[in-house]
Amino acid sequence: MSARVVIGADSVPAFPRHVKLHFNKQREQWVILAPERLLVPDETSIEILRMCDGAASVESIVGKLVEKYNAPHEVIMKDVTLMLQDLADKGFLVA
Repeated sequence: MSARVVIGADSVPAFPRHVKLHFNKQREQWVILAPERLLVPDETSIEILRMCDGAASVESIVGKLVEKYNAPHEVIMKDVTLMLQDLADKGFLVA
């Protein structure tokens, strides 16, 4: 069993090789595809997940969201970290 990925401000989240964020044209929705699994994230999650490119840190993702939504940094950091940690715990993200 591999070690648990812990998501923090300095983490650089990305999808592992076997997981893809994909736009399903027939259903006109974004999905996360993994072997024998499929997730349909909500609009807010999609915005965050599209920035999980293996180059941007959680801190930089949060900074963009703070700027866009004019919301408190602490609130967005907590929400983004919780969401990304949940996906990492399920094997949909690495950091």
